[in-house]
Amino acid sequence: MLTHLCFILQIELLQKWRHPQEWLHPLAFFLMLIVLFPLTLTTDPHFLSLFFPGYLWTSALLASLLSIQTVFSSEMEEGHIEQLFFSEVPLPIILIIKLVIHWLITQLPLIMLTPLLGWLFHLSTTSIAVLCISLLLGTPILTFTSSAGVALTIGLKQQGVLLSLLILPLLIPILLFGINIVKQSEQGISILGSCAALAGIALLAVTLLPFAMTAALRFSLDE
Repeated sequence: MLTHLCFILQIELLQKWRHPQEWLHPLAFFLMLIVLFPLTLTTDPHFLSLFFPGYLWTSALLASLLSIQTVFSSEMEEGHIEQLFFSEVPLPIILIIKLVIHWLITQLPLIMLTPLLGWLFHLSTTSIAVLCISLLLGTPILTFTSSAGVALTIGLKQQGVLLSLLILPLLIPILLFGINIVKQSEQGISILGSCAALAGIALLAVTLLPFAMTAALRFSLDE
């Protein structure tokens, strides 16, 4: 079992290495949105520091949607999905490994850039730290929820449009939740409860959504 898990981990990392556009394009898109923020609005430091957390969260959400559309594309093209159902490792566990690696490659770099970006946009040290915490807790929810939408719409025409209509209403509350954590910190309100709630939602997403994705992928293959 452990040998199979290590092999799956190596395969996923190798696929990401061979297809760098899957994570470079979302990163470039994210940075482009951040650069456009002061250029299209204002360079006033107070305005930038006030609205930057929400803008950063929105940019991370859009970058996540951009990167997640191809999460199952290579497996579908090569017919690899069917083989995964017969693997000794349960498919939900394989999906967890796959999506955790996807999050590490596509979302973690955005979080690592957040301190530098926060400093450039005049955020306080406390606000930068809280913003990083909210992203660490919230972006896994974006990844796993978006992947569930991809599994539901895989093989359909105009998948991108359908994915946005299906997933955005579910992700906007997470977006508002993450922004609100930063606002609470700036107002001197304890964020422990909000962070615990966001961590609980992330735990549920990581543990339960892979089973929903497995059912959706099986249904898509039966069609």
